[in-house]
Amino acid sequence: MIRQSLVACIAFSVFAVAAVHAQDSYPSKPIKFVVGYSPGGSNDILARIVARRMGDSLGQPVVVENRPSTGAIVGAVVTKQAAPDGYTLMIGASGPLVINPAIYSALPYSPQKDFIPISTIATFPLIVSVKADAPFKSMADLVKYTKEHPKLSNYASSSSTFQLATELLKEGTGMLSQHVPYKGSGDSMKSVAGGETTFSMLDPGPASGAINGKLLRGLAVSSEVRSPAFPDVPTLKEQGIDLSIQFWIGLFAPAGTPPSVVKLLEREVAKAVQHPETLKSLAQLGLTPAYNTSEVFARQIAQETPAWAAVAKKHNIKADQ
Repeated sequence: MIRQSLVACIAFSVFAVAAVHAQDSYPSKPIKFVVGYSPGGSNDILARIVARRMGDSLGQPVVVENRPSTGAIVGAVVTKQAAPDGYTLMIGASGPLVINPAIYSALPYSPQKDFIPISTIATFPLIVSVKADAPFKSMADLVKYTKEHPKLSNYASSSSTFQLATELLKEGTGMLSQHVPYKGSGDSMKSVAGGETTFSMLDPGPASGAINGKLLRGLAVSSEVRSPAFPDVPTLKEQGIDLSIQFWIGLFAPAGTPPSVVKLLEREVAKAVQHPETLKSLAQLGLTPAYNTSEVFARQIAQETPAWAAVAKKHNIKADQ
């Protein structure tokens, strides 16, 4: 009996020492970033920028694996099921982490139980966009039109994330406009530019190209202050609308990842985001660099989740109706 206990203790000690050593030597092999969206989008481009910077700093390759699906659900499940050793991480956006719980009656993952938030990487506003030759020169013009012509007014959105944001805008302004769903932000942009829809709240990528190309006119940005990427577009608040909306993109690890690994990654994200080349790339994408601690990021998610759930419930927005 004593001998069996001694063998068990020795075995446990060997395992513990090996585990500590593994954490101390992290990373000792390539790291994978799971992206729940198709190549070429803001999440994918940002993932590759940060992967390159972190790979250089850590001395190990950081590769990007795209697992696109509706609501980025597949990417979240893949990350949830990965070993919690710091070698499979997820580039996660507001959508799968705080919006999906608000619009799906059931999810194959728990945003707050199955993942450890490491740090935000960037934030971005939405741009209220109309056709370039539309008669609307301000939000007041657009709001007035929708009230006077409710049956002719509609808005494009490519996901429930943008639909929820637009419903908040409607609530805050009294706008009357019907929702028209599209498969992607590019499609939403084209629908407005082609006159199929009256307006859309677009993310910076498609909005920037279309506004610079004189296809669209930006009426407002949803951030607290003007976006450097759209310096001539006033905020909603500048136009008397008490509303600001910012979405984020961040880095996540599977639940159970060692705290020492989480802290190391937290520091590496901060270094990557502050790199001059990263700052330049983010500015071109219309994204604002943002990094924080795991604890702060977790609190942010916990606060945002019920807030978006309340919006979805009020406007009866569900993805699985």
